Amino acid sequence: MKVAVAGANGQLGADVAAAFRERGDTVVPLTHEDMELSSLESVRNCLGGSGVEVVVNTAAMHHVERCEADPERAWLVNGLGARNLAEVTRGSGATLVHVSTDYVFDGTKGQPYVETDAPLPLNVYGNTKLAGEYFVRTLNPRHFVLRTSGLYGTNPCRAKGGRNFVDLMLKLGQERGKVRVVDSEFVSPTSTAELARQIVVVSSSEAFGLYHATAEGSCSWYEFAKEIFSLAGMMVQVEVASPSEFLAKVPRPLYSVLENKRLKENRLNVFRPWQTALAEYLTAIRERLSAQMLPA
Repeated sequence: MKVAVAGANGQLGADVAAAFRERGDTVVPLTHEDMELSSLESVRNCLGGSGVEVVVNTAAMHHVERCEADPERAWLVNGLGARNLAEVTRGSGATLVHVSTDYVFDGTKGQPYVETDAPLPLNVYGNTKLAGEYFVRTLNPRHFVLRTSGLYGTNPCRAKGGRNFVDLMLKLGQERGKVRVVDSEFVSPTSTAELARQIVVVSSSEAFGLYHATAEGSCSWYEFAKEIFSLAGMMVQVEVASPSEFLAKVPRPLYSVLENKRLKENRLNVFRPWQTALAEYLTAIRERLSAQMLPA
């Protein structure tokens, strides 16, 4: 199968491309230099007539503060960009896998969100991603919209200065021996490698539609940090920070746990507990660092 991955140089996109290659598919990696999502002409020139059977869109403007400061650009990428991909893939008959976010919810439910829960975004990022979802769902019947949460992966996250939450905790823990993390926000930490494997699975099915796609289980950021240090074998003191200690500049949902209800109903769910995926990620980091230290 021929698969195009938009945002292939990103944290998730790199793992998605690798997962399809591992299965033996032909992968066309696309970056911003290859295709401007906000331009229908650019998307059509890049994908039209390419013979691509599946397009996976991992590209997004997902830095929450930057989205709030520049809503027009956020709309062009997250909303209009998704529309352009949906229109072009509909015309070519290709399947579109579009990655969305837990930030389409306001976080007031207090229990895991399922696909039938009404979205209510709190910020520009969530609103523009929700707009993108609607475009994909209405324009291309051969679609998978996957909402995910708390992503971390071995490829650098450019929007966050190259570090995800796990990497940041490891760095601060090593430097300070003590960290302070809030326990009032809850999430399902999800490995990009796990999500990439899930994307490969759904792309081979005909059960099109909207899905929640996160690691099994949930935790507060405080609990996540404690597990990181426990699995890494690091003696780091983790303290509970008050919500006012790290005030967010932009409103975010305090509870954005997602339940993979439709994946399970369609027997497509391949996610494992978040702790298992985290242990695998930390092992991959250690192996990479060991390889870098070997003599040439």
